[in-house]
Amino acid sequence: MATLDFALPDLGEGLTESELVSWRVAAGDTVQLLQIIADVETAKALVELPSPFAGTITRLHVDEGTTVEVGSRIATFEVQDDAGAVA
Repeated sequence: MATLDFALPDLGEGLTESELVSWRVAAGDTVQLLQIIADVETAKALVELPSPFAGTITRLHVDEGTTVEVGSRIATFEVQDDAGAVA
């Protein structure tokens, strides 16, 4: 098992932050690769955020309604050592 952090990705168009509108998962949930785990709102759109890993959510680091800078850790996953990730 490995623990991996997921940081808010660059959602394009030079945006540097997004508001985490809602989580679709909770700590302890098992998720699949590319499963939608959160909704984030940029200055331009509401975006569904897919999971970059298959595994178990061990911690959500950001509360709903919080504005998050790109690159900030938002969730931690426990994954199998051979679990796929989005490149």
